[in-house]
Amino acid sequence: MEDMLKEFVVEALDLASQVEEHLLTLERHPDDQDTINAVFRSFHTIKGGAGFMGLAPMVEACHLTENLFDGMRTGKVPVTPDAIEASLQASSFVGYQLSELHNGAAPDELSAFPPEIEAMLQRALAGEAAPSPTAAPAANTPPQAEAAPATPSAETMPPAEEGPNWHALYNALVPEDKQVEVPASAVAEASEGSTWDGIDRRGNPEASTTDIAAIPAAPAGNWDGAERRRAPSSAPKDDSIRIDAAKLDVLLEVAGEAAQAANQASVLLDKLRLFPFEDEAAELIDNLIETQARASRYSTELQRATLSTRMQPVGRLFQRFPRLVRELARELSKNVDLVIEGAETEVDRLVVDSLYDPLVHMLRNSLDHGVEDAEGRLAAGKPEKAQILLKAWQEANSVMIVISDDGRGMNPERLRGIAVSKGLIGPNDAQSDDEAYQLVFLPGFSTMEVASSVSGRGVGMDVVRTAVEQHRGTIWIDSKLGRGTTFSIRLPIELSIIPMLLVSTSGAKLGIPMSLVERVVELPDTFEQVSGQPVFRDQGRPLPVLSMANVLGYDPCVEQAGIVIAAPSPYILSVEALDGTADLVIKPLSGINVTGISGTTRSAEGELVLVISLSFLLNGAM
Repeated sequence: MEDMLKEFVVEALDLASQVEEHLLTLERHPDDQDTINAVFRSFHTIKGGAGFMGLAPMVEACHLTENLFDGMRTGKVPVTPDAIEASLQASSFVGYQLSELHNGAAPDELSAFPPEIEAMLQRALAGEAAPSPTAAPAANTPPQAEAAPATPSAETMPPAEEGPNWHALYNALVPEDKQVEVPASAVAEASEGSTWDGIDRRGNPEASTTDIAAIPAAPAGNWDGAERRRAPSSAPKDDSIRIDAAKLDVLLEVAGEAAQAANQASVLLDKLRLFPFEDEAAELIDNLIETQARASRYSTELQRATLSTRMQPVGRLFQRFPRLVRELARELSKNVDLVIEGAETEVDRLVVDSLYDPLVHMLRNSLDHGVEDAEGRLAAGKPEKAQILLKAWQEANSVMIVISDDGRGMNPERLRGIAVSKGLIGPNDAQSDDEAYQLVFLPGFSTMEVASSVSGRGVGMDVVRTAVEQHRGTIWIDSKLGRGTTFSIRLPIELSIIPMLLVSTSGAKLGIPMSLVERVVELPDTFEQVSGQPVFRDQGRPLPVLSMANVLGYDPCVEQAGIVIAAPSPYILSVEALDGTADLVIKPLSGINVTGISGTTRSAEGELVLVISLSFLLNGAM
C-alpha cells in the first residue's frame, strides 16, 4: 500500500500543477470549454485515487471543486473570478497535502479541509458573490482548520466520468482469492452517479479490504462486469519508469569515468604504436586498437545517453510562476500579464531545481520595482496592462533564460548614488551605465526607502547571482530608462561534461570552457600600452591582454599564446602553451574556495586539470 501511495502522490502532483495552469488560463478565457473539461477531469481523477487511499480531506476538496466544474461545463454555474479564486484555493490545499505526503507525512497526520475554502466553493457553486471584504486563506501556507467537514448527499454527486476503473484496479492489486465480483447493482449505481460509498470523510475507511463498498464505483458506460475485470490486460503499455535521481547521478559519474578511461587508453595505445612490433605482437596490437576504438565509442554513447536522462524542460519550472505573478500583482494593485516562451528548452535537472529562488527574486523585482501601476503607465503613454516576458532558449552549449519587463527601467545615476551613499562603492567606481546596472547584485543594495512585504530589505539579488554562479552561470542586466529592464542568465545545458580548451601556464594544467573561447591568436614579444595596460589589436579591436599566470597568482613565465575571451567586454588571456580540446567530466570543488577555479578534471593522459570559472572569465578575470 505504501508503494501505491507514493505512485499516487507523484502522479497527482503532476495533475495538480496542470490544474493551476488551467485555472489561470480559464481566468483569461472564461469561455474555454476545453479548459473547463480538463480541470474537471483532473479533480475527478485525483479524487478517485485519494478515495482509494483513504485521504478524506483531499477527496472533499476535489469533490466540491469537481461539482463546481461540472456545473460550469453544463452551463448551470457561471465562470466568475470568485469561482476561479475558490478553485485556486482548493488546488493549493490539494497541492499542499500532496507535498506533505511526498515529504513523508502519514495520511492520518494531514489537516482537515478548511471550512473557509469549503464556503468559497459552495458560494461559487450557488452562483453567489463572495462577501466583501474577506481574506481568502493564503495559497502557500498550510491549512489550519481542523473542523470535520460534512458528508455530501448522493444527489450532489456528479456522475463518475472519464476516471480510472477502480473495481479493476482493486482486483489487480489483491490476491486472486481476495478478488470481488462486480454486482449488477454496483454497475447500475455507477451509471446513476452513486459513487464514493463506504469512505468515512473523517479519514477512516469503514470497510475491510474485501468489501466492495470500499472501492469507488467504476465509470459509467456500456461495459459489463466481465469486461471491467479484463480492463487491466487491455490497458495501454506504459513506456516510462521512475528512477531515484541519486541512482542516475551515480550512473552518470560511472559513465563519465568509463569514457575518460577509454580516452586515456587511446592515448596510451598511440604511444605504444611508436614501438616496433612484429608478427603476432603486431597483430595483437592491431586487434587491441580496434577493440579500444569500439569500447571508446560505446562508452561515449553511454555517457551521452545517461546525460540525456537528467535533461528536463524548463517548462516544469516555468509553470509555477503564473500563479505567483498573479498573486503578487494583486497585492501590489498592478495589472500584469506574464508571457512564457521556450518552455520546451531542456537543461540539466540540477539547473532546473536550483533556478526557482533566483527567478522568484527577479520576478518580484520586475513587479515591485520595474512595472508601473495602471495610472503611471497611462501617464507614460503605455498600455494599462504591463507585460513580463519569461523566455528560455538554447545557445550553443548554454541555455539562456531572460526575464524582461516593459516598465520604468533603471536610472544608472540613481543606482550609483545609492551605492555610494550606502558605502558599497567608491565615488569613482561603476562609471559606465552597464557597471551601474550590476550594482543591484551587491549585498545590501536596495532602491526601496521603506521595506515592503515584497522587497526592499537589501537581500535577494545578491542571492540570485550567487545561486547562478554556483552552477557556472552568469547573470547581467540591461535597462533603458522609461522602457524596461532585462535580466539575462546564461547557464551550461548540463553540468557534468564541458567542452574545454586545455592550456598550460607556469607548470599548471588548466581548462577554459569553450563556450567563452572566441579564437586563439599568437602574441608578440612586446605590446602597445594604453594607460599602462598591454593591448593587442585583434581584427582591428584594441583588446587588453591579461597574463593567466598573473591573474591566478602563479610564477611569471613566457606566455605568447593568446585566447580571445568572449566576455561582455572582450579581452585576451595569455598562456604558455595550448594542449588541445576535449569534452571532460567536471568535478566541482567542495569545501575550499580558490579564486578563478570552479572544479577539477583529468586529461586524457590522466593529468589533473584545474577548470577556470565561467563567471571569473566573464567578469574580466577578476
